[in-house]
Amino acid sequence: MARFLMLLHENPAQFATLSPAELQAIVEEYARWSEQLLQEGRLLQGEKLRDEGGRRLKQQGGQLLVSDGPYAEVKDVVGGLFILSADSYDAAVALARTCPHLRYGGEVELRAIEEV
Repeated sequence: MARFLMLLHENPAQFATLSPAELQAIVEEYARWSEQLLQEGRLLQGEKLRDEGGRRLKQQGGQLLVSDGPYAEVKDVVGGLFILSADSYDAAVALARTCPHLRYGGEVELRAIEEV
């Protein structure tokens, strides 16, 4: 079985207008989805990333630059990740298409993990 990284892209403002009860219902939907994949042996890991942004690092002119980011005005951030086990990209797509993230306006990026 191959491993695939599934990145969940979203707009930070996407859930801002939802009530706490609506947010909790969405969280529970993700939990049910991931629990099902875990029981099937298809989910190897899954994590929700904090909304606070993190840090971006880059090398420039021999100096390491560290900045806050992503910023509130950014329209696309990575909000979470899953590592899936699947036979092929087609099988990974079939798993990813069942993710609740797509129903809430998010975008899913799939990347095969290189076995080293």
